Amino acid sequence: MFEKEYFTYILASRKGGALYVGVTNNIEGRVLEHKEGSGSKHTAKYKINKLVYYDCFDNINDAIDWEKKLKRWKRSWKNELIAERNPEWLDLSEDFFDP
Repeated sequence: MFEKEYFTYILASRKGGALYVGVTNNIEGRVLEHKEGSGSKHTAKYKINKLVYYDCFDNINDAIDWEKKLKRWKRSWKNELIAERNPEWLDLSEDFFDP
């Protein structure tokens, strides 16, 4: 049976800037949409296109549950989660795309 991966992700405009939480089954394609300004009106308006956090799941329901939980979190908790895994708030998608 074909197994699919699902991702819950957080984008930021900059370190400590505006955040966006989403879920997808194609992290590279979805991040590219955000970078091109077609991901969502909110991310385009505030230039939220830097992938600073993501988790991978085998089950879409688990990914959606984590997304919903993160969306209810306080901003400070999200910042701490990002800082634990990505202290410099680097754009984790840089390895996805060839220059």
